[in-house]
Amino acid sequence: MKKSDASKILWALVIGALLGLLAHWLIPTGSEGHKTLERLVTELIQPVGKLFLRIIFMIVIPLIMSAIVMGILEMGDVRRLGSVGRRCLVFTLLLSGISVVIGLTLTNVVNPGSFLSDQSKVQLAAENAGGAADKVELGSAKRTAADMLLSYIPQNPLDDAVNAFKPGYTGGGLIAIMVFSVFLGVAITISDREKVQPLVGFLGAVFEVCMKIIGFAMKIAPLGVACLMFSATATKGLGIVGGLGVYAAVVIAGLALHQFGTFSLFLKLFGGKSPIIFFREIKEAMITAFSTSSSNATLPVSLRVAEKELKLPPEISRFVLTVGASANQNGTALYEGVTVLFLAQVAGVDLSLMQQITVALMCIVAGVGTAGVPGGSLPLVVGVLVTIGVPAESIAIIMGIDRILDMCRTTLNVTGDLVVAQCVAHGERPR
Repeated sequence: MKKSDASKILWALVIGALLGLLAHWLIPTGSEGHKTLERLVTELIQPVGKLFLRIIFMIVIPLIMSAIVMGILEMGDVRRLGSVGRRCLVFTLLLSGISVVIGLTLTNVVNPGSFLSDQSKVQLAAENAGGAADKVELGSAKRTAADMLLSYIPQNPLDDAVNAFKPGYTGGGLIAIMVFSVFLGVAITISDREKVQPLVGFLGAVFEVCMKIIGFAMKIAPLGVACLMFSATATKGLGIVGGLGVYAAVVIAGLALHQFGTFSLFLKLFGGKSPIIFFREIKEAMITAFSTSSSNATLPVSLRVAEKELKLPPEISRFVLTVGASANQNGTALYEGVTVLFLAQVAGVDLSLMQQITVALMCIVAGVGTAGVPGGSLPLVVGVLVTIGVPAESIAIIMGIDRILDMCRTTLNVTGDLVVAQCVAHGERPR
């Protein structure tokens, strides 16, 4: 993506949001005109925005498989894969742990639950009760740790590929596809190269074709982004913040502190990179993440940014970023910690220090299992709520504002993937 293309997407995002707010202001909620606006958004504008996302999503599975396999092959030595994997895991856990601590600390200090009146709680819960029911059903399903771990070793990779984006799917999904791809890549590496060369050539071609398709998608990205932002603001307006303003401010403050504080420190200490230069070079990926609310949809852009802008070795960036799109969810972990503590405050459930530590650990693990798609973290929030005794239905209170927070935390997730890739690549450089 050219620099000018990134600017076009940013301007499209701003224009779409402003036009949506203007439409919401000119056409009052509840009026006949507002019903027409909602129908126009649902039947025309939103589908155009989703067209852009669909083109990206349709190549995520083949892109993940080919990127991981080719990344492993380009490393050459399987022992180097182990080194890269260990570094990736350490940085992921460290950054996720810090993000949750930041979120829980801010929530304890500010106590956003105390700013929401009883009337507002009832109104917000009633407005979003329908959508919350689906999340409660998905999040309340009991799964043991053993079941979850086993699901990541696919019995049928095709089944996981087909159902990876299906709501409520209890298989391994994208993580299972990644595990299968790692096994495939390692097996190819230790096989007779002459015998497996046709497969290597095929997977290399798949990767190149996927990158071409994403190039097509980015051509219509400005239009798609504008439609998505118009859809979000025209029907909800600024009223989506309402009584949840303090809660939203805590989430965004935590995300900003982690983005520009923690990440900058890690880039300096472990990445050998100036944070200012780094953020300037990855702005394309950040804008795409913010506008799509999806780590998986942003993955092709992240891969291109890592290789073209950050100049990272392809064998490292392809492996780290592909795994990170589902496994390194710093922003989601922080958001889940704040949300669970906030809803506990709203429900009047006083959590002890040990319970908050439990919440922190669960959010770190849940972040790894979160689907990198819009709204993918809500069922997992429900799962944590059920565990600590907070009514699962309380998720309805924050659903109206989730979209804008989803955009913000996805930006942090994608930035975190690129930070880990930079730190791993710097640590793997020739001595």
